[in-house]
Amino acid sequence: MEGILGRKLGMTQIYAEDGTAVPVTVIQAGPCLVVQRKTVERDGYDAIQIGLVEVKPAKLGQPLTGHFRKAGVAPTRRLVEFDLSSGEDANPGDEVTVTIFTEKEWVDVVGTSKGKGYQGVMKRHGFAGGRASHGSMFHRAPGSIGSSAYPSRVFKGMRAGGRMGGERITVKNLQVVKIDPEKNLIYVRGAVPGPTSGYLAIRRAKRG
Repeated sequence: MEGILGRKLGMTQIYAEDGTAVPVTVIQAGPCLVVQRKTVERDGYDAIQIGLVEVKPAKLGQPLTGHFRKAGVAPTRRLVEFDLSSGEDANPGDEVTVTIFTEKEWVDVVGTSKGKGYQGVMKRHGFAGGRASHGSMFHRAPGSIGSSAYPSRVFKGMRAGGRMGGERITVKNLQVVKIDPEKNLIYVRGAVPGPTSGYLAIRRAKRG
């Protein structure tokens, strides 16, 4: 198995053997169930689709209800696909737990960043802004966005104010510091995207 689905619990720190404090993110990873096995013959690629087992039942429409009924597993709120290593096989109903990872292993964590709503150019893009002195009238404005004579238009991709956050973010090469199979917890070094209780996909690092 190349990955697992979980939810972010928060950040804390643990102490290494040499006494240094290591900042870690605690993730409730799994248990997950294999919902679908995708093959090259039928789907064009090898992968597995897994769902995170949660206490509250998911409210689904008829298409997804039939999808879970065909697999013979209980409905889940979130589904995600992971690559399947060559030589490995998985069938619908198989359980995926944090034991697929080991300590000191490197992983990539995929999540959705916190939505911050509409923000200006200073917060969204790091603009310096104008002088803060009295009478400046140019404190947090973006400034000129183009010439009037030529090219007489605003170029595409011009940085401006707008909606910030709420995007898919992948943080690569985080080290697995600790694993607690009994509580389905995985501790990864550093920060990961998203709010507390946000969904995260944890997969083996592709590069690193």
